[in-house]
Amino acid sequence: MSDVKYSQEHEWISVDGDVATIGITQHAAEQLGDLVFVELPAIGKTVAPGDEAAVVESVKAASEVYAPLSGEVVEVNSVLEGEPGKVNEAPEGEGWFLKLKLSSPSELDGLMDAAAYKAFVDEQE
Repeated sequence: MSDVKYSQEHEWISVDGDVATIGITQHAAEQLGDLVFVELPAIGKTVAPGDEAAVVESVKAASEVYAPLSGEVVEVNSVLEGEPGKVNEAPEGEGWFLKLKLSSPSELDGLMDAAAYKAFVDEQE
């Protein structure tokens, strides 16, 4: 398993070669509550850091999932469109959102490791 990185927007990023799998963290899933809808990007869409990559709606709120890295969407977890609850069940596993072919792998350097992310979350609370 590759190293997992985290963004300040509560996304996790797992990189394998030049492809990054992206989802929301357990913390984000808990904050959102039960998801009732997930909108995923089109395959082939190009995103830059901070661009909207997906939309989630829960019983509490609607929220955007932002791209933590730049690249091209090469795969989406289409299971989520029919079963958005998968995100709540396993946000850092089967509840992943999309895979990006990275255009600037050096952007990973700006992300947090697990310890830094935990400290970031603790600081927010």
